[in-house]
Amino acid sequence: MFRENIRMAWLNISANRMRSFLTMLGIVIGVGAIIALMTIVNGATASINEEVSTFGADRISIQIQGTEQKAGMTSEEIADLTEIEGVRGVSPTLQGMVASPVSADDISLSGRSEVYFEQTPDALEKGRGLLQADIEQETPVAVIGAELANQWFPLEDPINKEVTLNGRTFTVVGVLAPSSSFSVTSVNELVMIPYPLAQRVLGVTTINQTDLYMEAGADANGIVDQATVVLRNAFNQNEDVYSVTNFEDALASIDQINSMLSMLLVGIASISLLVGGIGIMNMMLVSVTERTSEIGLRKALGASPGYIQLQFLLESIFLSLLGGLIGIGFGAALAFLASLAMGIGFTLSGTSIVIAAGFSMIIGVIFGFVPARKASRLNPIEALRSA
Repeated sequence: MFRENIRMAWLNISANRMRSFLTMLGIVIGVGAIIALMTIVNGATASINEEVSTFGADRISIQIQGTEQKAGMTSEEIADLTEIEGVRGVSPTLQGMVASPVSADDISLSGRSEVYFEQTPDALEKGRGLLQADIEQETPVAVIGAELANQWFPLEDPINKEVTLNGRTFTVVGVLAPSSSFSVTSVNELVMIPYPLAQRVLGVTTINQTDLYMEAGADANGIVDQATVVLRNAFNQNEDVYSVTNFEDALASIDQINSMLSMLLVGIASISLLVGGIGIMNMMLVSVTERTSEIGLRKALGASPGYIQLQFLLESIFLSLLGGLIGIGFGAALAFLASLAMGIGFTLSGTSIVIAAGFSMIIGVIFGFVPARKASRLNPIEALRSA
């Protein structure tokens, strides 16, 4: 009997294809929106997490705003940070602007240590990074961004070529890997040189940024606390002149924001499902009115109210599920095209498919119940009279 109900439900839907399609349209749009939005958000979040991870999820960044009396940290204070338990490396960083050797524009200059390249193995596209000997001997070598390599040495290999910055000649020993559109900071137009030499080029004596790289399994909060003690002592207990960022916390915050954003978008897209459900209920109520005589005849031949109710409920569920399947395909295609346009990864989440399909079935049951109940309660004699 149940198999017969399914067959009859499908026949009734296929007999009115255009009306059935228009009825499903709200479900198609709602489910498609859920799939597309969740997939795009997840892809964008994965790309951002990947970029943050390239900076090191095991990294703690210290930014120094400084005071009039003291602009940054000294080499001795940097050495104190290396003594913190759980820290496997400290990478001082200086930032400044210098004149480009081939144009009137200024370019970004960054002073780095060998630790940055040791802890970021995928930082280079070609060549080598800075070595400990380069730092100790202040060797005039440079690692340049991919854009600068193309501008300064078109159609040439930039390795071992020379560039002049602020009157000093540097030998190019490496080219940085290109940054993606989701990079937190771009290195495409950046020049990296040994940080002691950068102090001379930029005319500074202190350091305004330092990265601490943690050992595996180290207590990040404990390292932050110990680093804060060093910074307090360095700046006479003034906590307003520096900031300490734990990238593990940043990744956790990004995941939390992603979850909240996904829930918000699903809630907005669910409005379309609600509209689609109302459309299904309206169509099923019309169908009950049109098939009053059929219902009366079936009841006169012995069909139970439960059988009639199941018949119309199955039609409603079929409509919503079919609309959901079409919506999943539509949403996946839309998300794929958007991912290509935005340059992010495309991963169709099984969770989003289950949520969309589940919503569709629930919509079919909820909005199909009233028409099905109405059909099951029709008086067979009055139904036959209305024929």
